Amino acid sequence: MANDSEDGRREQAGWSRRHLFKQLGLAGVAAAVGKAPLAPAVAAAAAPAGSRAPMPEALETLTAAEADMLEAIVARLIPTDEKGPGATEARAAHYIDRALTGPLASSRGAYAAGLAALDAYAQTAKGAAFTSLSAADQDAVLSDLEKNTAPGFAPNSSAFFELVRTHTIQGMFCDPYYGGNANFVGWDLIGYPGIRMAVGEDEQRLKMKPQPVRRSAYDDGMFTLGGGGHGH
Repeated sequence: MANDSEDGRREQAGWSRRHLFKQLGLAGVAAAVGKAPLAPAVAAAAAPAGSRAPMPEALETLTAAEADMLEAIVARLIPTDEKGPGATEARAAHYIDRALTGPLASSRGAYAAGLAALDAYAQTAKGAAFTSLSAADQDAVLSDLEKNTAPGFAPNSSAFFELVRTHTIQGMFCDPYYGGNANFVGWDLIGYPGIRMAVGEDEQRLKMKPQPVRRSAYDDGMFTLGGGGHGH
């Protein structure tokens, strides 16, 4: 078992599930999914054999270059590791692309400017486009954004980092109806059993672990959305 100083060195190398849950205030979940994160370069190699990225889908808002960058970013924010699938498998980037046509439409300009600034900074700081960098270098670039030390962003780099991180978390754990949390990988990660229309006696008394209900809320007639589009 790694000690605290070893954990700290690993977290300095990149993001992890533990880091994410600390940010969300889900300490209990962090303990459940493992204390010591993998270094970024190891995470992809240790991905479970059964966790495969979903097939690409047609873009709704982002350009192909923007989508490639966003896919790379979300993959580092919530990486796939030995504990299971991450934001790539959850289709968090697809969720963001889709939402930018509706409830996140006001952020479209921020994404265009922020992704362009991120790529420019990656080339200045690391000598290559962001998508061409190693996982460790991608983490270093994102860390600079988070610490607000990367120039060229409006209003600043930390604001763009928080924007993307917030939307990545949404895409990881949202109802799958909205385009993220594919195959309920986000819900499985935190042990959320899903929407329940009825709760049994033993469940009320906490005598048994709830059986997962893997369906969208909108599969139930009670939550049917009116109108067309995505229901945003």
